[in-house]
Amino acid sequence: MTQLETAMGILMKTFDTYAAAGGNKDSLSKAEAKTLLEKELPGLLKATKNQDEVDKMLKGLDFNGDSEVDFSEFVVLVAALTCACHNRCPKK
Repeated sequence: MTQLETAMGILMKTFDTYAAAGGNKDSLSKAEAKTLLEKELPGLLKATKNQDEVDKMLKGLDFNGDSEVDFSEFVVLVAALTCACHNRCPKK
């Protein structure tokens, strides 16, 4: 597999691992999303000074308002964070 195919596989496996912890394997509950962020993006949470900011970020992930984070919403988060960490993305 190419590097990009491997990265895509890792994204899918990571999402599936945390989603499988609860009842719905197709989405992350707020608790599952928080655990994923704590375990997979610890630097992001360390940069956040208070819990309200974390809760606001988790709520912002739920684009369709169903109180869960589905795979599409998760991918948008990863893409947005990747852009934020890479200086080639246009600033809007």
